[in-house]
Amino acid sequence: MKLYDIVVVGAGPAGMMAAIRAGQLGKNVMLIEKNDTIGEKLKITGSSRCNITNTASLDTFMGKFGKKGAFFRSAFAALSNRRLMSFFEVKGLKFKIEESGRVFPVTDKSRSVIKVLKEYLSQSRVKINYNTRLVRIKKKKDYFSLDLGNDNYMATKKVILATGGISYPATGSTGDGFEVAQKVGHKVTPLRPGIVPLKVVETYVKELQGISIENARLTFKYGKRKLVSDTGNMIFTHFGISGPLVLDLSSQIVQILEKNETVDLFIDLKPEMTDQELQKKIMDEFEKRSKTEFKNLMKLFMPNRMIPIVAELLDIDPKKKVNQIKKGERNGVVNLLKAFPLTVTGSLSIEKAMVTCGGVSRKEIDPQTMESKVVNGIYFAGEIIDFCAPSGGYNLQEAFSTGYLAGEMAANSLDN
Repeated sequence: MKLYDIVVVGAGPAGMMAAIRAGQLGKNVMLIEKNDTIGEKLKITGSSRCNITNTASLDTFMGKFGKKGAFFRSAFAALSNRRLMSFFEVKGLKFKIEESGRVFPVTDKSRSVIKVLKEYLSQSRVKINYNTRLVRIKKKKDYFSLDLGNDNYMATKKVILATGGISYPATGSTGDGFEVAQKVGHKVTPLRPGIVPLKVVETYVKELQGISIENARLTFKYGKRKLVSDTGNMIFTHFGISGPLVLDLSSQIVQILEKNETVDLFIDLKPEMTDQELQKKIMDEFEKRSKTEFKNLMKLFMPNRMIPIVAELLDIDPKKKVNQIKKGERNGVVNLLKAFPLTVTGSLSIEKAMVTCGGVSRKEIDPQTMESKVVNGIYFAGEIIDFCAPSGGYNLQEAFSTGYLAGEMAANSLDN
């Protein structure tokens, strides 16, 4: 049986980068992939545009990973966002920077990124076995025996697990790596959806489906306790809410919902105005257009399809002239514009989430090398590791950086 220096399991961004780096350092590398092509999930990342990284500083990057951020310091230092961009730029791929520092290839096509990765894999002499699934890792005296099922085995000195999470299982992310890690003694923290649309109780959101709100402020509360609040773009769906801001905050909300049945959400449609400023603006419009019907005047303050719902919530006849609107009703309009209420009950399933939160416990991984503390010679990279980060290029940077570090450290360990 041929003995490889390093076998990398999973040809996503983390696995490809790990294989490339180890190959660059002169190691005999085998990359195994359960699909018949590489980068299946990468193809659909960022709506197939591939938001590869973010221009944020190192401290900001780590902050996006919450309390877990410091764990990735060595990985981000080994392959920073700037170095990652240069990695692709030397192959002719150019990037553009969009809102909030999000970095995309100028082609707006993920396949441009995959093409460069394929070039690097070839140059690094990485061998690839497609349609190959790892079932179990067996530790031998001087090597690992990889059980590939159907009496097929592979031998290697080092193993890098980069099998991803369980989101978008059609791309091959079915949680195989978690099972393999558990079989060798690793703990896997609870898995939950990340970067995922949220569901609400209120059925009237069906009437709002497709309405986008720019610069809305979302405030999530449990009882009187404010959980999280931020401003950005959102969209109503037939089951609840989605959009960039919702997706970014969703991981925190999903975690809270594990302990509570519901979370209260208040949408501020006019965050640029105080309650008093909005009250004055509405009063001024009421005076100028005193004989206008309520439903028509409200078009100045909210999307058309929201008006019947607001009118029903306030028990106001939509055809009522605004000069007949009482002070209490006017205050009610202000309150709804500043705090439109919804009750969040959950999210779409983890299979429909963009990423998987949770994974192999970071306590059992050396952050300076990505090597297992449980079994020497096994390394981890990418989404298989326990973490959760918002959209914006942070998750892909984590994948590439941990893959780079794991590949480098696994290769260097063979020289010692």
